[in-house]
Amino acid sequence: MDRDDLAFAGVARQAELIRGGDVTSRELVILYLERIDRFDPQLNAFRKVMSERALVDAQQADARRGAGDERPLLGVPIAVKDVEDVTGEVTTWGTAANFTPASQDSELVRRLRSAGAVVIGKTNLPELAIMGETEGPSFGITRNPWNTDRSPGGSSGGSAAAVAAGLCAAATASDGAGSIRIPASHCGVVGLKPTRDRIPLAPLNEHWYGLSVAGFEARSVEDVALLMSVGAADEKLRDSLSLSPGRLRVAASTRPAVPLPVHGDVKRVVDETAGRLRSLGHEVEPSDPPYPPVSAGIVRYVAGIAQDANERFERPDRLQRRTKGFARMGNAIPGPLLDWARREDDSERMRPFFERHDVLLTPVSAVPPVRAGQWEGLGAVPTFLGMVRAYPFALEWNLTGQPSISVPAGRSDDGLPIGMQLVGRHGEEATLLALAAQLEGELRWTEHRPPLA
Repeated sequence: MDRDDLAFAGVARQAELIRGGDVTSRELVILYLERIDRFDPQLNAFRKVMSERALVDAQQADARRGAGDERPLLGVPIAVKDVEDVTGEVTTWGTAANFTPASQDSELVRRLRSAGAVVIGKTNLPELAIMGETEGPSFGITRNPWNTDRSPGGSSGGSAAAVAAGLCAAATASDGAGSIRIPASHCGVVGLKPTRDRIPLAPLNEHWYGLSVAGFEARSVEDVALLMSVGAADEKLRDSLSLSPGRLRVAASTRPAVPLPVHGDVKRVVDETAGRLRSLGHEVEPSDPPYPPVSAGIVRYVAGIAQDANERFERPDRLQRRTKGFARMGNAIPGPLLDWARREDDSERMRPFFERHDVLLTPVSAVPPVRAGQWEGLGAVPTFLGMVRAYPFALEWNLTGQPSISVPAGRSDDGLPIGMQLVGRHGEEATLLALAAQLEGELRWTEHRPPLA
């Protein structure tokens, strides 16, 4: 296989090639390290490249394969968002406020390693995972491989950019207000936000008062299904792609949770995707979900940032000015208001809508990828308002805890990826994966690679 094709083969195919003896894990790690050296200076997707450690782990994976080991991710090089603990490495959360290395792997990293994956490095994120963009004074601006003047989104922007540019087979990600789906949309990859608690956050019990979940950025739906089967310890998810989703009732909506304009290119891709779903035999009708007048999710988000800033970092004085501004906003929330927000998750409000419809189709973002460093140097309030205008479709599903997946359904007029969001009922990742696989078969997005690749 051509080396570039091998770099973009994805998790499932690389695992198959390793099992068949067509390539070794060491060869894959060397390939990715060479590509990181070549492309990452222009992208800044990685906070830490673990070259020597990855080569040792790859050699051990090759030895296990020779002994007949058939673990599902054996030898496949993946990246880890720098919110996950990796033994012996500092988990920075995008800050200069932590400096003590982790004493053990997070539960998600442990499960991936147990399945045979090789961790090649840790990816960049904005400080405390706050932003729908990936930049900050500690580790700089991460850029989009489709156009380095544009943002890869955030907060899992380093993970999505690395996957899109072929610097790793896949990467872990996390999502508290769109942080898996926004980067997937901006970078033309697949990003699944699973149902709340489907993948453990340990050593954390919860994050942002229950908004945050862990998941993955990958090139294909098959790769996401395989990774989810490991992360969620549910092998049935691997089989979801071989099952037909049936004829689904799909609601299509371009109405954001707050009254804001939606870019014409984004609306066009919604219409195109709705048409594709109809051609696949699904029943599609315009229907807007009953968003609440006041979002409990915003209260949890801001209060969660304050909780992090107050309690979780060794040197909170080193947090950037904007982060401290978000923390002040969170600290100002009265206790009764936070108590209300923690009780309110909108599930009952949304239940009748999802009894009438199996899946909701919406944009991920109201606009195509924003400028890299879009909110650099701004304070907390203008940054927050800017993100609300750009990303009004994501937070509600963190509040309800429902699964949602971003798929690379179209392009802007200037060729930038525009992702579409499919939202399902609690626990119905298999339905979303099967539907996304149908779209992938039509749109063939795995055949497209960014210019910087």
